[in-house]
Amino acid sequence: MAWTIAELIKIIIEISIIWFLMYRFLIFIQGTRVVPLLRGIIVLIVLLSLTHILNLDVVNWILTKLFAISVIGFLVIFQPEIRRGLSKIGQTYFFDLFSTLPEEGAVNNISQSLVSLAQKRIGALVAFERNVGLKTYVETGVWLDAAISSEMISTIFTPLGPLHDGGVIISAGRIVAAGCIFPLSNNPSIDRELGTRHRAAVGLSEETDTIVVVVSEETGKIAIAEGGKLITDFEGKDFNFVLKNILQQPEKKKAIFYSWKLRK
Repeated sequence: MAWTIAELIKIIIEISIIWFLMYRFLIFIQGTRVVPLLRGIIVLIVLLSLTHILNLDVVNWILTKLFAISVIGFLVIFQPEIRRGLSKIGQTYFFDLFSTLPEEGAVNNISQSLVSLAQKRIGALVAFERNVGLKTYVETGVWLDAAISSEMISTIFTPLGPLHDGGVIISAGRIVAAGCIFPLSNNPSIDRELGTRHRAAVGLSEETDTIVVVVSEETGKIAIAEGGKLITDFEGKDFNFVLKNILQQPEKKKAIFYSWKLRK
């Protein structure tokens, strides 16, 4: 039966959508603990098919029940990964157009204070909220709602201080809270020599679209976590420039959006 042009277009669109979703899914699970379980599920499906073809009813019944249990176990065990994946669905360029970021002067103050802390080898952990709200993590710390200043950042991370070991959350150009507890990453690819602060930075960036800056007490180096990735090599570039470049990416998208709107 001959297909019409409309039917062919529909088929092409459906195949493209399925291919894109599978590609994004494979990229998402790459390097995670989901991969071994996915292999096991594929083997189980193959065995189910073989037992059905060979009419092995009893074995097929057992494998069918086992498959149902494995699906439930998958949802329970990998709940953090599923939650992170669903949260990433909302992290699109469109929503970036409406994110509120610190002003350039505030970013400069933060950069100067973090560089100063790094030179003194004083640990620090600072998270910049973007589209995904961090209220859950704000509630684990001390509410501040203070203006951003290098003095405030340096005071919060003063060694032996009550807020030194937690993280600072910055939202809408203000220091919202300090002493906050961030989730630790379980990514096996993270360098084992990195401490709890680095794992907390990566963990928060995995579950949200937050930009997290971490200063190491041991090495005095600064790292930036974004999208579950840890940026430790700035290739000789100034930290302040790198941080502003990452934070201002949504602003660049705004400029593109508004220029397009004007042309329309």
